[in-house]
Amino acid sequence: MNNKLVTLIGGGGFLGRYVAQALLERGTRVRIAQRDPHQAFFLKPLGGLGQTQFVAVDITKPESIARAVAGADAVVNLVGILAGDFQKIQVDGARIVAEAAARAGVETLIHMSAIGADSASDSAYGRSKGDGEAAVRAAFPSATILRPSIVFGREDQFLNRFAAMIGSAPVVPVLRSGTTFQPVYVGDVAQAVVKALDEPMIAAGKTFELGGPDTITMGALIRWIAKMTGHKRRIVELPDSIGAAIAGLGFLPGAPITKDQWKMLATDNVVSAGASGLDTLGITPTPLDAVAPAWLVRYRKGGRFSAPIAA
Repeated sequence: MNNKLVTLIGGGGFLGRYVAQALLERGTRVRIAQRDPHQAFFLKPLGGLGQTQFVAVDITKPESIARAVAGADAVVNLVGILAGDFQKIQVDGARIVAEAAARAGVETLIHMSAIGADSASDSAYGRSKGDGEAAVRAAFPSATILRPSIVFGREDQFLNRFAAMIGSAPVVPVLRSGTTFQPVYVGDVAQAVVKALDEPMIAAGKTFELGGPDTITMGALIRWIAKMTGHKRRIVELPDSIGAAIAGLGFLPGAPITKDQWKMLATDNVVSAGASGLDTLGITPTPLDAVAPAWLVRYRKGGRFSAPIAA
């Protein structure tokens, strides 16, 4: 994709910044499209003069997306939400992007979905992801769909959220402690996007499920974070009866989990047997142990000056 123009819808977000950086390093021209472009200006120094463009978009407004994809060789839709109007953002928005890309004659479209995407899912999130994929396929049949498991990285809202909680609470309650995840490093997901753009013969029209090398339960993950941050805490695995009651309060401000997120946690978030994944794209997945301790150190009592944690 050297010297080609790639529009990143949601390019200034957690995953978007890594995708943008990977593309800029290769000499690709990148157009960052998001609601408030000013929030993505930190990416500008990563590219050469004129290599990065910024445009304001609203994924729910077709005319806005049409302007963002005009003249692009490829479009990557990274927009997604964990709570809110799933239909508006993850179904209708996905359709708007795919239809605009098709009308503009874009060569390649990559749509970021999630493991668990299923139009028959019990959770609204899972259903919207499944319906969004169907809408993309209908409008742009050769689109590449990427389904990551939980994505982790320095700026994530997953490991960091739990690390902060462990650091401040003497007792750590765990919901759905037996649910299994396959956390995937954000840099690997970004490389998957680049590979899909570079190798359409492999990726066009295909769906890839992206998981890391570690398969771990929620309970084990919390204990691992506690160990990495040097905190000895009482970790209490709550029974589902209590967890369901807490999730039922998800409509209240400050509730730790919504009812729909509780439903999502009822299913393991791992790569399906036989699914194409990072290996198909020639990417070696990064283990949690290899990168996460580098930023989790800030949650230790002495920060980076604390004693090393024994493996």
